[in-house]
Amino acid sequence: MKNSKVISTLGVAVLSASIAAPTFAANETSPGTPIQQTYSVSGFTDHAELGKKLEQIASDSQGKVKVEVAGYSNRHREIYKATVGTGDKVVLIQSEIHGNEKTGTDAILNILNFLGTNSPEAEKIRKEITFVALPKMNPDAAELNRRGNDMTWAEVVEQFPQLAGANPSWNYYTYKNESFDYESKPGFDVNRDFNPDLNYIPQAKDFPGKSSTPGWFITPESQTTRDVYKSLLKQYGKVEIFVDLHHQAPYYEVDGTDDLVTYSISAQFVPDPSSPSGQDYAKYAKNYNYDFSRQLNVAVYNAMKAQGNSPYGNISLYPQNQNLPGTALGAFALNGSGTVLFEVRGQTQSFGQKKKGILIKAVERGLYGIIDGVTDGSVYKINPEQYESIPLTEGRQ
Repeated sequence: MKNSKVISTLGVAVLSASIAAPTFAANETSPGTPIQQTYSVSGFTDHAELGKKLEQIASDSQGKVKVEVAGYSNRHREIYKATVGTGDKVVLIQSEIHGNEKTGTDAILNILNFLGTNSPEAEKIRKEITFVALPKMNPDAAELNRRGNDMTWAEVVEQFPQLAGANPSWNYYTYKNESFDYESKPGFDVNRDFNPDLNYIPQAKDFPGKSSTPGWFITPESQTTRDVYKSLLKQYGKVEIFVDLHHQAPYYEVDGTDDLVTYSISAQFVPDPSSPSGQDYAKYAKNYNYDFSRQLNVAVYNAMKAQGNSPYGNISLYPQNQNLPGTALGAFALNGSGTVLFEVRGQTQSFGQKKKGILIKAVERGLYGIIDGVTDGSVYKINPEQYESIPLTEGRQ
């Protein structure tokens, strides 16, 4: 795998939103225009802390959790990959593709810590699945506490000279306001830089593109996730499940209620490639498994509803009928993975650390709905049509 290395000591793998009218993060690429806030983000795990925490988890696990540097961000920060388990079903999870969407990172760390223990439950999970995590896949954006990475169009052209003279991609940010500075530090929405053709090479004719067309793998962050995905395909033949952990604006409600959404979920990111509306992706039809994605989302929903109502039970369905092949979720769904989107309530600009612990625990419990369901096989017995009964997310104006 490109730029991959393992750091070992004594045989153990270790390491030395918007408050205004809401917008749906997966349906467009606005970095958000929140009212000026001064919320602290010091309680979230930053890049340096992440390395130390992963080192400790790997050491405590006595080799069960292996940590690698899978690649580097544009500003040469490590993009860490953690792996635990020996099962033939691969569960790949990433967090902080948008740097101001942070709760997933700590949820992943908590899960890695548990899966590295000697408990019978953890051992059972390790035998059934291989759990692979990219806990902070866009560290430059995370350090800047914003959506986009830190990369100029000139740097893209330097890497891909064939793009000289092409218009910058549509997801390139160059503005400055009171909340986000992209004027002095331009960047890209990395979650629009994926392509279902995992071997795609950027071509000038495909720029600037748009939300309903594939991305390009022009950012080192998306290239790293792609390379991890491809390496898992080579090793295991299939990535059974891909989960992407995001945040959304804070004021969504479960449709038909006054309950604020804890998080919304989704299985749908591209039209069915076997349908007329999905003909652009017809060559992926044999791999696409929407029913399995729906089963996984129902497993999350059921796990959360079992916790009772607020603060954990207010789970809703993210807006459907999306056409987003440039997202990691869309691209990997077309390559045969069951896919789940988490859109957690609030972002750092709208909540800071408020309710941080509750939201982290909610993400954990939802993820265990997937992990446990795959481990005991129950997820494969779910009627996928139950997905259609999950209440929709409703925006509050």
